[in-house]
Amino acid sequence: TGGRNQELALAAAIALHGHTDADIWLAALATDGEDGPNDAAGAIINAGTVATARQKAIDPVQYLVAHDSYHFFERYGEGSHLKPGSTGTNVNDITIILKAPEPS
Repeated sequence: TGGRNQELALAAAIALHGHTDADIWLAALATDGEDGPNDAAGAIINAGTVATARQKAIDPVQYLVAHDSYHFFERYGEGSHLKPGSTGTNVNDITIILKAPEPS
């Protein structure tokens, strides 16, 4: 369960795990408010998502292999699911990557 945007977010979380800069964020969502056959439009992660998940005894790789990103984010919590409801429009999928600037 979970659509392409949630799966992208979970795969990105795994790829960013161990990155020294925890101020990297990714949000992936469908503009119609529905990412697959569920109530989520997508998900948001950061470079610390996998570490936090493991502290909660959640194995993100297991969910990715099972293509069950929805239940990963549901269990993970912390506002990671994006659930705006139906937006009445379907422009496209959006992926946003943010990196906080280095302190000067």
